[in-house]
Amino acid sequence: MFMYFPTNYVWSMSVVATLNNGGFIDEVDRACRPVLEAATHGDDAGTEELYAAWSAVADRLIAAAGSDESRGRRQGAADKYYRSSLYVSQAERLQSPTWSGRNAAYQKSIDLLLKHAELGEVPLEKVEIPFEGTSLPGYLYRATSATGEPTPLIIQWNGLDSTKEMMYYSGFPAMLARRGISTLMVDTPGSGEALRLRGLHARYDTEVWASAIIDYAETLPDVDSEQIGLVGWSLGGYYAPRAAAFEDRIKLVVAWGANHNWAEVQHKRLEREGENPVPHYWEHVQWVWGAQSLDDFFSRTQQMHLNGVAEQIRIPFLITHGVNDRQISVDYARQSYDQAVNSPLRELRLFDEPEGGTEHISIDNMPYVAGYIADWIGETFTALRHGNLEDATTTPGVA
Repeated sequence: MFMYFPTNYVWSMSVVATLNNGGFIDEVDRACRPVLEAATHGDDAGTEELYAAWSAVADRLIAAAGSDESRGRRQGAADKYYRSSLYVSQAERLQSPTWSGRNAAYQKSIDLLLKHAELGEVPLEKVEIPFEGTSLPGYLYRATSATGEPTPLIIQWNGLDSTKEMMYYSGFPAMLARRGISTLMVDTPGSGEALRLRGLHARYDTEVWASAIIDYAETLPDVDSEQIGLVGWSLGGYYAPRAAAFEDRIKLVVAWGANHNWAEVQHKRLEREGENPVPHYWEHVQWVWGAQSLDDFFSRTQQMHLNGVAEQIRIPFLITHGVNDRQISVDYARQSYDQAVNSPLRELRLFDEPEGGTEHISIDNMPYVAGYIADWIGETFTALRHGNLEDATTTPGVA
């Protein structure tokens, strides 16, 4: 992985994600250069300084986009609003939960993205999904059906620290749309807008919110309710398989980065094994779960594993993983694959050198891996639709 900050994995990962998601190298360099010294002091120190540097680049883009708008240059403005949203979002992700500016920064990333979508005529709609007396926020990216028939739908979930905006930035929904598949990106409890602006905390029984999301999806007239799949990246590598084991309306599932036993990983992190995904890590996880202490956090997350769960997955199951994932060991990918014995079509796709995609959720070569996943989804939906899944299982399942 490109280590812009040679001694700081967490900050460098945000740089790589930004570049893979459409950031311009000159703009990213201008955002990073002012905090080169700060990066040497560890993950936590200097995160507000980093936000100020990245936000300054974003603000210059916003001013330029406003000038474009005034001259009728809608597409140019849309592109600049996109990158400004991306930069604000990635810098906000690295902040402490106690930073007073966090909610305003996050709302700024949303507003800029929606401005991009409006001016760029992107088929993106902000939606609200009824859930336990409130709602889960999401984006629906609609594909155009060549036949006029309802399209298959992928529900996409993020992980511990990403957002629905980051799912859009990844380009994955656009990849699926080119294959005739719509995408519903959702901030589930404990993530994104659901956590930051609505106070909804994570839970282990993800089938509960999966059912609410599918109930909503079934009301969409342009979606084929018999072709609904689920993709989760990072901690979504636990969330999605767990839901697929217990919600039988899900027809296929992808763990974009396995997370077979996240509870165990937390105990290893306490012993300083592996890298953390964000600064202020223990503050962050307690915020996500609404825990009052570290002991409370460990109590709330003790069931966050797929042992005894993966065996109950009875639909096609793709697991992708980078062999050099410094956050979640590749061994957990093998555990999920080995235990999912009742899946009629299971595949473990490992990404190694010199191919790339070897890091966490293959962030170092994300578009490449996203394309692989999109192709697998398209082919599997086709096989399911034609009733020939048995033929599809003849290909070897392990990379």
